[in-house]
Amino acid sequence: MADFNIGFVIFPGITQLDFTGPFEVLSRLSTPPSLTAPSRFPHVKTHVIAKNLEPVASDRGLSFLPGQSFETCPALDLICIPGGAGVVDALDDAETVDFIGHQGRQAQYATSVCVGAFLLGAAGLLRGRRATTHWAYTDLLPLVGATHEKARTVRDGNIITSGGVTAGIDFAFTIIAELAGGDVARAIQLGIEYDPAPPFDGGHPDKASEAAKALMLQRNGAAHGGMRAALEALALR
Repeated sequence: MADFNIGFVIFPGITQLDFTGPFEVLSRLSTPPSLTAPSRFPHVKTHVIAKNLEPVASDRGLSFLPGQSFETCPALDLICIPGGAGVVDALDDAETVDFIGHQGRQAQYATSVCVGAFLLGAAGLLRGRRATTHWAYTDLLPLVGATHEKARTVRDGNIITSGGVTAGIDFAFTIIAELAGGDVARAIQLGIEYDPAPPFDGGHPDKASEAAKALMLQRNGAAHGGMRAALEALALR
């Protein structure tokens, strides 16, 4: 049975949990099928992909070493694009956008976490689609031809977008349930003890205090403006 290739595209300035959250979940499908997945599920390979094989630093200074370059990467069955402050620069990188577009159009699933959605959009993959992204940036989705749908994970055909940062973990379990069945997804959830019980019930703007929302909007103001400018420049090109 052919390999099922899952690829995570990383670039300078990614938010590491956008990448490592779904990577941790989806990579567990690489365990031998006799231990996790039913025999119908193909052998899974996970790939960490960048323009070249140099270390890639996240927006918080944690570095990752890619295993594949754009040139050596195999055809992907699932491509995942994380977000982070580096998305603004990545939008201006034709090689990165072209790679995402090429792989995303042939993949069974094209997916994103947080503002990684705008790289899917820049590659033309969100045009006419329903999508989501980090709550503070949803107003920018029309700039890539998408319609915002209020949900933690949104699926429109083979395109799956998820909200900010931690939402990538939930999207990954959705994929596992579809590929290998709910029992496998639940077993992996138990294996990583994914049982969120945050000290504050304020992780979504519908639940957060006005003070918390105001603080986050203030902190994201410059980044939001930079994202808008990059998307508008891309549209002009």
